[in-house]
Amino acid sequence: MSKKEKETTKAEEAKVTEEVAETSEEKVEKELTTEEKLEKELNAQKEQYMRLYAEYDNYRKRTQNEKAAIYSDATAKAIEVILPIADSVTMALSTMADKEVPEEFTKGIDLIANQLKASFDKLNVVPFGAIGDEFDPNIHNAISKIEDESMGENKIAQVYQTGYKLNDKIIRHAMVVVANCD
Repeated sequence: MSKKEKETTKAEEAKVTEEVAETSEEKVEKELTTEEKLEKELNAQKEQYMRLYAEYDNYRKRTQNEKAAIYSDATAKAIEVILPIADSVTMALSTMADKEVPEEFTKGIDLIANQLKASFDKLNVVPFGAIGDEFDPNIHNAISKIEDESMGENKIAQVYQTGYKLNDKIIRHAMVVVANCD
């Protein structure tokens, strides 16, 4: 081989080496670009997943609250229907105390009153509005007012109808007479 041929061959080899080096650099750049693309796509998928998870969690909490509210409302409606029976039993007991009634009748009505009380306790239904309690216009309906020096200011003097509440929800307001109010 002549000197010229050797130089040409060396030049060709150098050129091929440069092309290989350039191709390798381009591949590295393309790989980085591909990695970056994949990382961006992964981050987008993670964000979408987190949003979906948060949306599901909010849905779960909302439906749980709605179920609790529906249960509370249904219980309140059922108790509201039963309250006239409770009033009748209470009235029967107070009437029987004034009159001579056979003991069996008194025991029977007492038994019914205790069963109603136990059922109300089980359902977290609480009566309110007793004589001597502080008058609260949020839970009591004042039918009239009287002046009575034996009672304090804004005290309940008489109860026409007992009020009932389920947890913090008022089922029925108490109807009362208020003493010494302005």
